[in-house]
Amino acid sequence: MSEVFEGYERQYCELSANLSRKCTAAGALDGEQKKQKLSEIKAGLEDAESLIRKMDNEARSFQPNVKAVLFAKSREYKSDLNNLKTEVKRIATGNLNPSARDQLLESGMADTLTVFAYSYPT
Repeated sequence: MSEVFEGYERQYCELSANLSRKCTAAGALDGEQKKQKLSEIKAGLEDAESLIRKMDNEARSFQPNVKAVLFAKSREYKSDLNNLKTEVKRIATGNLNPSARDQLLESGMADTLTVFAYSYPT
């Protein structure tokens, strides 16, 4: 596989975990602190989107069998990113259901960790 793709993948997994933690923290904040945290998260989401685009571009350079595997990973990261975006919208609008939020964050993190674990066997 591609070391470049794997590098982007590692960066994305770290960023996703960091964004999940920031979402949890932002949910407990109010006022200006919450706005500032949401601004940080939104910048991180843009970085995450950029990493996924880079993964897609890198995947395009491979033979079809490898390309299919890399695009499948990319789709999983896109799904994770969409979950994070949904969570940010909920936090921003104040429509927080704590148990739903926890489930969303746990599932997103579990997906990220699972994909990461399968990508980098020890």
